[in-house]
Parts: sequence; structure tokens; C-alpha cells
Amino acid sequence: MMSSTGLLLAALLLTPQAIAAPSPNPRPTAGQSITLNRRLPPVRTAEDWGAWAKTEREALMSKYGATPPQKRSQGTNLITNQNADSSFYGSLAIGTPPVSFDVILDTGSSDLWVADTSCQTGCSRIAAFDSTTSSTFQNLSQPFSITYGSGAAAGSLAQDDVQMAGFSVPNQVFAAVNQVSSGLLNSPVSGLLGLAWQSIAASGHTPFWQTLASSGAWTEPVMAFQLTRFINATNAQPTEPGGTFTMGFTNSSLYTGNIDYQNVPSTPTYWILPMTSMTVQGNAVTIPTGSASYSAIDTGTTLVGGPTSAIQAIYAQIPGSQPGTGNWEGYYTYPCSTEVNVAISFGGPSWPVSPADFQLTQISNSQCIGAFFELNTGGSAPSWIVGDTFLKNVYSVFRYSPPSVGFAALSPTALAMNGVNAPAPTATIGSISASATAGAGGPGSINGASPMWGSSIGAIGVAVAVSVGAVLL
Repeated sequence: MMSSTGLLLAALLLTPQAIAAPSPNPRPTAGQSITLNRRLPPVRTAEDWGAWAKTEREALMSKYGATPPQKRSQGTNLITNQNADSSFYGSLAIGTPPVSFDVILDTGSSDLWVADTSCQTGCSRIAAFDSTTSSTFQNLSQPFSITYGSGAAAGSLAQDDVQMAGFSVPNQVFAAVNQVSSGLLNSPVSGLLGLAWQSIAASGHTPFWQTLASSGAWTEPVMAFQLTRFINATNAQPTEPGGTFTMGFTNSSLYTGNIDYQNVPSTPTYWILPMTSMTVQGNAVTIPTGSASYSAIDTGTTLVGGPTSAIQAIYAQIPGSQPGTGNWEGYYTYPCSTEVNVAISFGGPSWPVSPADFQLTQISNSQCIGAFFELNTGGSAPSWIVGDTFLKNVYSVFRYSPPSVGFAALSPTALAMNGVNAPAPTATIGSISASATAGAGGPGSINGASPMWGSSIGAIGVAVAVSVGAVLL
């Protein structure tokens, strides 16, 4: 292949100005000279040269069998806060041409599923996926089902192109579901995007995020959340701005100080951290240790569930608290006039939970319900499920390599978004900046169990009263 410099020189030598007048003697005499007229090359900017150099290098690598470097990138997905902090969802697109859907963003499970046009139960008034409109759709004809604390979904597995925040994964395995438990989906949400590890995927296939992270498509091997608070806002609308979800980078404008990373123990399944200490009203409370301290950091769960002994110890520090009854069994009441301050550590700094987040709802003139409740997972999942009640108070980062979870203090910019009424984001389809090829199925199986916990449950929760409308996955 002739270089651009060679081409330029050849062009110069062949121009009329560069050829000497013909001589009657075809043999040049000794010492004869030929005058060359040099043309000035077009002016190139540094950006032009950079683009040329990149193309030249990658073309040669391709020609001689090498693999051009994977393009790395980063993307942001604006989140919607649904029903005053009950759930947080973002948008992605499926198919060719792509069609957008709102999905709950759930770090407590690992499967992507959306309601199909054949869905008969639990799918009213939501956008449904129509496989006949996508030229890249492939039906895998394999059954799928998954159970959460607040319901279940069932259908069949398929493959198609999936896009989110500027990233694309062709042939991503997902489930098109035709049965959904009543109340699991609230309009306009059409499904759920699992953001935990492949090892607990009910489908057994690699999650969307993990394909991107493992392929090097991200600038950094991280995804991060900043969640807004509207639980204490007056006149909160059913949908409000929910914060940000980023892939491939952390948004430094949304946190201050350093991100404290703590490694996930053992083989990654859920995003697990050992809870090392807790204070209530400034007093240390006794919590379990060892594997009994394992906590799933779960954006798809509204509240915080934990071992009975630890929850009892929490409310023992709150004068006037009492165990709940009826629908509130496992919860505790306490005087609404009491401002409860809880702080939790996972081996690093102690992170405070806002009293506004601790106060789930008011059930009488004087009594409120706390957002920490008793949870018995029976060994099928981590002892603690730490949801949005905690996560609204920190900037949370989920790192692929090494597997770890990081927390940082929210910045004034992030805190200023709490309770500010504004239009909620809408599901959109953006341009693709990077893509990765979906991997094959891993150690899981269809409807299979988590190797570590012996259950396919994505995250455990207890549905609270209908009036609260919380979604616990």
C-alpha cells in the first residue's frame, strides 16, 4: 500500500509543470538538470492528522490480521423516581429498528425482561415488545421464570439487539414475558434490567452490563447511581426526576471526596458487602458478624431488610417504638416527632441515613412506620437487603474489576436535586458510541438456582401496604 506521502510525490512528478520540455536528442547530456515545481500540500489540523493516523494504524492492523483496539466509551441514563421513591427506572431500546422501554434498574438480580405483546396478566397500560417488528429478533424457545419478593414474571427467552446509554449489545439474551404478578409493574414501566452477576441469572446468560464491562467497552469498569429523594416532598408527582445512572465512568460533579471501595467477598453473585457496624441515635447496636453480616446492595429494593435480632436492636434505641401488626408485621412503629438517625458502615466510613428516609410513612396522628424491617431469607439470600432507603444518601459505584462496591458523599449538586419538581425523563433512543458481543450462557441454568445461595430469587423483600406503593424486588 502506497503511503499518502508517496501518493503526493507521485502526483507531483506527473504534473505538467514537473515535466521538462522535450529535447531533440532523446539522450540527456551529462549534467542536464530538470526543474521540479513543488506544490504546497493542503493544510491539515492536528485533529485531521489524528483521524488519519488512527485510520492508518487500524487499517494496517486489520490487513495483517491484528485486532484493532476496542473503542472505549461512557454513557449516562437519566433515571425516573416513581411514586415518591418506591422505585427507580431508566430506559433502554430493543430490536431493529430499536424501540424504547422503561425498565426498573435492579442491582439485586441479573436478568433483563420486558412484557411481550402476548402478555395477558399484569401488563395493562404499559408498552409491550412486539417481536414481529424487529428484523434481528431470534426466539430461543426456552421457558423463563423468575420470582421476586413482590411477585414473579414468566415467558420465554429470546435474543435481539439491546441499546442503552450509547452502548449496544447485539444478540443480547432477554425474556419476553407473558405473565406478570399483579402490581409488579406500574405504568409506564415495561420490565426490569438486572445489574447483578451472571452467576445468579435465572436465564443462565451474561447480563447486558457484564458483557460491556468484560469486553472493555467502558472507559472504566464501573457503573454508578445517584438517586433523588421525594418521599418527604409535598405534592410529589407519580414520576419525578430520579437522578443518574452512568456506565463506564463516575460523575465527579455528583459526589465529593474519595469513593471508598470495599471488595465483594468470594465469587460475585449479588453485589455483597459485609455490614461491619451500625449506630442508632449515636449509639452502637449489635449486628451479626461473618456471613450473617452479608448485605446485598440493591437498587431494586425500596427499603432495608435485616435479621430480626438486629432490627429489634435498632428500634430498642428509639423510645416509644412498637412492633407492627397486621399488614405491618415485621415492621415497627415509632413516634413521628422523633428524628431517627441511623449510620451504617461496610468496612470503611460510616454512612448516615437521612431521618426523612428512615420515616417510611405516617399511619396515625402520632405514629410512623420505620423503613428498616425484619427479614428472614432462610439462607437463600444475604441476611441484609440494603435498598434505596440507604442508597439515596450516597453516591454508589459498582465495579466490575476487582469486584467491589464503592460509596462517596453526595455533592451539593446532587443534593439540590432532592424534592425539586420537574418533568421526569422520557424513554429515548440515542446514538451508539460502543458495542460488545454477547457471551454464551454461564454456570446458571434456565430457572436455575444461584450457586452461592441456592435460590433464583433476585432480591428478597416484603411488600408493604398498598397505600405506600413500594416495589421491593
